[in-house]
Amino acid sequence: MSNELVISSTQKGDRIALLQDKRLLEYHVEESDSSFTVGDIYLGTVKKLVTGLNAAFVDIGYEKDAFLHYLDLGPNINSLNKFTKDVIAKRANTGRLNGFKLEPEIEKHGKIDKVLSKNAPILVQVVKEPISTKGPRLSCDISIAGRFLVLVPFASSVNISKKITDKAERTRLLRLMSSIKPQNFGVIVRTVAQGKSVEELDRDLTNSLDKWEAGMKVLREAKPRDRIIGEMNRASSILRDMLNESFDSIVVDTREMYDEIKNYIHEIAPEKEKILKLHQGKMKVFEALGLEKQIKSLFGRSVSLPGGGYLIVEHTEALHVIDVNSGNKSNSEEDQEATALSVNKEAAKEIARQLRLRDMGGIIVVDFIDMKKPENKKLIFDVMRDEMKSDRSKFTILPLTKFGLMQITRQRVRPEMNVATRETCPTCGGSGTIQASILITDVLESNLEYLLTKQNERGVQIMVHPFLYAYYTKGFPSRRMQWYFKYKAWVTLVQDSSLGINEFKFYHKNGEEIEITTV
Repeated sequence: MSNELVISSTQKGDRIALLQDKRLLEYHVEESDSSFTVGDIYLGTVKKLVTGLNAAFVDIGYEKDAFLHYLDLGPNINSLNKFTKDVIAKRANTGRLNGFKLEPEIEKHGKIDKVLSKNAPILVQVVKEPISTKGPRLSCDISIAGRFLVLVPFASSVNISKKITDKAERTRLLRLMSSIKPQNFGVIVRTVAQGKSVEELDRDLTNSLDKWEAGMKVLREAKPRDRIIGEMNRASSILRDMLNESFDSIVVDTREMYDEIKNYIHEIAPEKEKILKLHQGKMKVFEALGLEKQIKSLFGRSVSLPGGGYLIVEHTEALHVIDVNSGNKSNSEEDQEATALSVNKEAAKEIARQLRLRDMGGIIVVDFIDMKKPENKKLIFDVMRDEMKSDRSKFTILPLTKFGLMQITRQRVRPEMNVATRETCPTCGGSGTIQASILITDVLESNLEYLLTKQNERGVQIMVHPFLYAYYTKGFPSRRMQWYFKYKAWVTLVQDSSLGINEFKFYHKNGEEIEITTV
């Protein structure tokens, strides 16, 4: 099983695709001006205490105050608040907690107004990004995630991932981390730490400590709403969590991103530097690798299954509903039960993929095709559990009910990924009426003539839909060849299936888009 990461950078942000055996598995769009990312740590101000909810609303700079529940304060909130005040008042000169006296832990079922006070400064970490009409959700149980370890200030315990089942390895890691962890810091050992050397674990621990200390230096001069420690970008966090032997390719399309990723890989896995590649082709990297077509086909309301069935995906504010349909598969099996089982198995695999792909969270209800045999229902339940094992989000799956419904809850920490798969007609703009569409070629060529003759442009590139590309390049002499004879200038045509069939864009030879105001 091979994993590939493809990153396309634009002025608006980065598009990140994770492929597994050439199939799109995860897709993220990270806007360059995005903030309040999961993992970010802010200096907030308590704005309101709501005893009925046993929660507080905290101002961290978002348009709506962020939500902080009592259960998310963490047992050592008093120690965190004391240290925060010491740093702000410059009584603490370092982020190290050697000699720092921890405050008593708070009651598990206490009241928030006994712990926090209005207008008090508070150090908080984003655990859920703003979604729909809700502001971010916060926690005061601060943690700094590394590749192998998670550093927890104001704690003392060492916890080992439950997925590490080897008793000897658990004992080794427990002894090792207990001996090297600093005072008043706890450590959570991640699954990928299994079998790693002392040097690798110590280096990861040191990096997390340096990050915490750098944040405390920022806190000394910080003002309310300031970000104290920023989580790394989405591409680097994917590499941190998933980079392993199965990764065989990382493709980026800008020198800046190439250098950033290369430096990060050099820190965490120097042996993997050789798999990083810089895409330098004329076509966009997503277009060259066929990802645009996959994205358009996978994010629609209807999703096809390999055997002829299909899924209908509906989203509401409260939950997501997925309906499984057999389509033209109904006659390919010997009886109705076998048909239902075959389609449902395919559907379970695709649904597990769709949940990761769209980053769907909250409650998901799947309406499978009815099956009568209990063993078949259990089989579908087992298939779904196996397919979702690799999902990095926390989830719970319940067996099929007697109505054939499966209920899934999946951790939702970011807004769901939506991609517009129904395009507004580029000619009519959605009005439903168009002029003669064949005139698009006349419009394009008149713009081209203006650029080449009136503005004396050279090295012009035109981004067009593949149908228009074929129209201009096929045959002898092709339309593009005729332009060369007419204008004594070669025009580069580039296919881009993300454009509408009647859309086109002109670019300078340096890659900047040409805005045409006069034709």
